[in-house]
Amino acid sequence: MTDIFGIPIPSLMGQIMLGLVNGSFYAMLSLGLAVIFGMLNIINFAHGALYMMGAMLTWMGLEYLGLGYWWSLLLAPIGVGLIGIVIERLLLQWLYQLDHIYGLLLTFGLALIIEGLFRYLFDVGGQPYSIPDELTGAFNLGFMFLPKYRAWIIASSMAICLVTWYIIEKTRLGGYLRAATENPQLTQAFGINVPVIVMLTYGFGAGLAGLSGVLAAPAMQVSPLMGSNLIIVVFAVVVIGGMGSILGSVVTGLGLGLIEGLAKVIYPEISATVVFIVMVVVLLFRPAGLFGKEK
Repeated sequence: MTDIFGIPIPSLMGQIMLGLVNGSFYAMLSLGLAVIFGMLNIINFAHGALYMMGAMLTWMGLEYLGLGYWWSLLLAPIGVGLIGIVIERLLLQWLYQLDHIYGLLLTFGLALIIEGLFRYLFDVGGQPYSIPDELTGAFNLGFMFLPKYRAWIIASSMAICLVTWYIIEKTRLGGYLRAATENPQLTQAFGINVPVIVMLTYGFGAGLAGLSGVLAAPAMQVSPLMGSNLIIVVFAVVVIGGMGSILGSVVTGLGLGLIEGLAKVIYPEISATVVFIVMVVVLLFRPAGLFGKEK
């Protein structure tokens, strides 16, 4: 059997793997959004800019400091997380008791400022970033060749999503986080420093975006525009999965990546909009999203 529904198997599997790669980025980015919204009640439109910043810091580390990929994988997310902490302390902490629209407008403005700054410094042209030597080449699966770096993206993003879910849902620290957002006054009365927990939560969400940017740097052109091109799709993923749902973000991100990949070979005309078509259908039947809780 060399084809399925008239589509060559190597072509079909190639698109499925590409869909899994895209889905991995959707899952990680929507996970960061879900953490920030679920814990802090902020719709973080600056998430795409933070993702772009992680990729740009990776490229700058190699270009100006000679830092390789593995050092950037450690340092860039920390740098983006620290920037997120500064943003939370200077700006976002004043918005937690206000309507969601204020946080959305503020973070949208921040995204424009960050993107404009990088566009001014580096222009809009894409910058190449080489795949590390350890991850060059491909695995021969018999029916297709799987690039090692794509396999690395899928495996590492799934591991990060699993660890994040475990920390938030199964550990004492995660319990503190949930308690601090559900009843901050009572949590503070037990001696837990709620402002510090909130600050670290936003920094962690920002760091996840930065880590996604590091993983993306060798897989695509590093550009100040890369975040704005992706964030709308990621918001659709979050809405479909359910705002604030950790599990919903991961499952929906991967699933929509696969659907998008299959659409490119089965019906290419809708591949660019299939995510939004799914969003409309889901919201018609489940307004809170697939994993969201009805109020």
